[in-house]
Amino acid sequence: MGAWAPWLMVGIFIAASLLTVWRLESMSSDGLEGTVLGTLVTPYITGLPNLIFAYVLARTGGSATEVLTNCLVNNVTNMTLVLGVPAVIWSMNVLPQKSGGEKKSAKSKNASHTHEVNRLSLLLTLTAVLFFTGTTWALGKDGTINFMDGAVLVAIFLFWQCFHIFEVLKSNVRQNKSLKWMMMVDFALLLIGGYFIYATTDWLVEWTKHLKGGFIANNIGWLSGWLDVLPNALLAIYYGWTRRPEIVYTSQVGDGHICIPLCIGFYALFKTIEVPAFFQPGVLILIGATLLHFFFITAFGKLPRLAGLALIAAYGYFVYTGLLK
Repeated sequence: MGAWAPWLMVGIFIAASLLTVWRLESMSSDGLEGTVLGTLVTPYITGLPNLIFAYVLARTGGSATEVLTNCLVNNVTNMTLVLGVPAVIWSMNVLPQKSGGEKKSAKSKNASHTHEVNRLSLLLTLTAVLFFTGTTWALGKDGTINFMDGAVLVAIFLFWQCFHIFEVLKSNVRQNKSLKWMMMVDFALLLIGGYFIYATTDWLVEWTKHLKGGFIANNIGWLSGWLDVLPNALLAIYYGWTRRPEIVYTSQVGDGHICIPLCIGFYALFKTIEVPAFFQPGVLILIGATLLHFFFITAFGKLPRLAGLALIAAYGYFVYTGLLK
């Protein structure tokens, strides 16, 4: 394909991401609740490119700073731009709108209960973002993230996932539910999509090594972070359009746990990471965005359009300070 080869690989990457969106929707329709889908399943699929990027660079001895840049760009983009745009276009109401004067039926009460549970689950996940980001910031205060720091980050991620797995099992026991066999087919198709994501990521990383300087070679962390965000953006647009804000929220917030702390911790097990200069402002923007989400979801049960615009502006400042300045 010559000069078209990189674009072909990007196209295959996007196609594999669309495959994951298709099968995730199937899993949702087969009975996985929105918060479960967004917390346990979606993050591994949308965060898979970041994990693969960290693995490829660890295997090939790539720059550790680029891994940290990739993860930070991914998380800040998710928590500001990717959540801000759906809020501006469709608004993000985690709780249903109350219609005055209507008599509440048993069905409407049950739906209201489900939405309230979704909100509490989302607030818990946002709290985890604050905890994981703060821990990573504290471990990187000395300018490096070493093997022991990486072990701590991986350990707290595994604990968080075990907590959610047992929560799902308890919920299934209470509701006398079981997972359908078709989900095994969905997982197989997700693995196929994951393979093509791995193959294209590996090829693109190798391709950048043969570039002699230039914007692409000097900013692989930023560019790979943006490319890895594409599956998240597709999910946000799709579920925003279908009015499933709880999945939009939990998929983006949950995906952040794959990058911070898992990807950073995983790479640090192989090689010490040098913290880049824009790490501190990036972390502060990420923490500020998370607190903003926490406030509006707690107080109003939604993310207003004005807050969405503020998040988009914060992302513009992040790109300016980290890439353009």
